[in-house]
Amino acid sequence: MLMERASFGAGCFWGIEEVFRTTKGVIATEVGYMGGSTENPIYEQICTDETGHAEVVQLEFDPRQITYEQLLSIFWKNHNPTTPNRDGPNEGTQYRSAIFYQNEVQKQLAERVTKQVNASGKWKSAVTTQIVTADKFYAAEDYHQDYLVNHPGGYTCHYLRE
Repeated sequence: MLMERASFGAGCFWGIEEVFRTTKGVIATEVGYMGGSTENPIYEQICTDETGHAEVVQLEFDPRQITYEQLLSIFWKNHNPTTPNRDGPNEGTQYRSAIFYQNEVQKQLAERVTKQVNASGKWKSAVTTQIVTADKFYAAEDYHQDYLVNHPGGYTCHYLRE
């Protein structure tokens, strides 16, 4: 079975992980940190805004069951991409909206779909989502993994918006 990987930052990683975890065709999810300069960062470092990392969910998905473009659609429906470094009440660079592409095809799709989202008029402000090359992924601490599975009714500000 040939799996592909996708990495998204959409604010707090607990909620975005839960949405993707329950999506048909997504085989595995893991939350962590990407896009910064500190080696092996820990959550307390991420929260200082000094490491440059974003909270991300990294997915393994089966492209025969769900396409990358469909994953992008779910990404866009799960957060407000016009509030830089913010997710609901959470503030800081770790909460930025970002698409970390794994290859040139993902980059082109991300750029095309982002232009469509911006042109749609859905948002009153311009999209601030970064589209950047996926770099080293650092898995978050165990207590962050599957957080909403382990804490039913726990905090999240992610839900599918139409």
